[in-house]
Amino acid sequence: MKLRLGILGADDSLAIIGSVTREFAELECLPIVYGKEEDIFDLIEPHIHDADMWLFSGKVPYTMVREWGKIKAPMAYVPHMGASLYRTLFHLSHECGIQVREISFDTFSGEELNHFLEEAHIADGYAWLKHYDGAITAGELADFHEELWRAGKTKAAVTCLRTADLELQKRGVPVYRVLPTRAGVLPVIHMLLRTHEMLHFKDTQIAVQMLEVDLFRELAGGTFATDEWQNAEIRTTEKLLRYARHLHGSLKAAGPGRFAIITTRGILQSVTSDYTAMPDLQDAFGIQAEWVTCGIGIGKTASEAEIHASTALLHAKERGPGSWMVFFDDKNIVGPLGTGEQISYSGASTRLQKLSEQTSLSVLTLSKLDSILKKRGTKEINAHELGQYMQILPRSARRILMELEAKGLAQVVGEESPNPRGRPRKVYRVLL
Repeated sequence: MKLRLGILGADDSLAIIGSVTREFAELECLPIVYGKEEDIFDLIEPHIHDADMWLFSGKVPYTMVREWGKIKAPMAYVPHMGASLYRTLFHLSHECGIQVREISFDTFSGEELNHFLEEAHIADGYAWLKHYDGAITAGELADFHEELWRAGKTKAAVTCLRTADLELQKRGVPVYRVLPTRAGVLPVIHMLLRTHEMLHFKDTQIAVQMLEVDLFRELAGGTFATDEWQNAEIRTTEKLLRYARHLHGSLKAAGPGRFAIITTRGILQSVTSDYTAMPDLQDAFGIQAEWVTCGIGIGKTASEAEIHASTALLHAKERGPGSWMVFFDDKNIVGPLGTGEQISYSGASTRLQKLSEQTSLSVLTLSKLDSILKKRGTKEINAHELGQYMQILPRSARRILMELEAKGLAQVVGEESPNPRGRPRKVYRVLL
């Protein structure tokens, strides 16, 4: 099966990229030409699901689409550094007699441009550069170059953006466009092919769902006789068998009220919307979501995946009935799925392992705390807030913060009064 590669870029860049991609029989290309940056989203939106990966002719369209956030497939862009820039500077120097310090540049960072000039043995360095991290308009770049040229500070502009090139030509500014080269396109294509192979391998990794079903809820309103219990388990098993077939997996019993479904990572990633949501078990399979607590484990072997699923289930049970957690093969734990307070923390951190040895707190507790602070975007938190995030009692959260304070890893920085009659809550700054 061919890799479907979407390619978006200006007309002159796509011609060069296309000459390279035609040499790869494993690629099926979808070229999209844009004339103005503001048209990019309208051009690409109808084809969001038509490509397995996306390649952009430069940094600007790549950054715009990445920040847009609607494409979840892997993306890359062709860099303008290296042979592309060297070819442009060689032309300016040897055919036009223009030196580097007489040129205004855009797109590159100062560090990479300096490094390039040192490698090219150009000693004087550059004088004028417009670097940008996000997207930028052609008009803004054209204004930068034109102002320097009209002031007599430069003799030419070097731009990486096609629309800026056309705008500068209209304004009568001498401009030279840095175009991709075959040497620049080839390594990006090879990188995308390797990424595709890696993702295919990950999709076929073993994944295990460990589900714990509350059979007492199934028996609600009935008796607790042995035959009724067995009938409830049979009904649940039949529902889970249909769900397992939907996952192209197999079902096995793993203890009273506990079941394991063995499938693949790619299928589970799809049904959980990239591990952010729980599948609709009730409408599709007649299983009440609040009756099922689930741990998903990913591993290189079925045994490893099952161990990870059991660990994820323990974390899910800590969060309460109906919670789903995921334990990945890199030891990262994510969840609960389907909630606005989903966090990700690691079960294997050298830094947190060292801190755990200094305190009475486990690595996982410290990892959860670290993840919560990153999610909140602040190092300050009180026990009530920490308890809500970790779904533990405030007094348990208070013990965690007091332990960190005692070991010099947290300090009280203030107090908050939730209401006039309530006891003030200490605010801690955590220093992990």
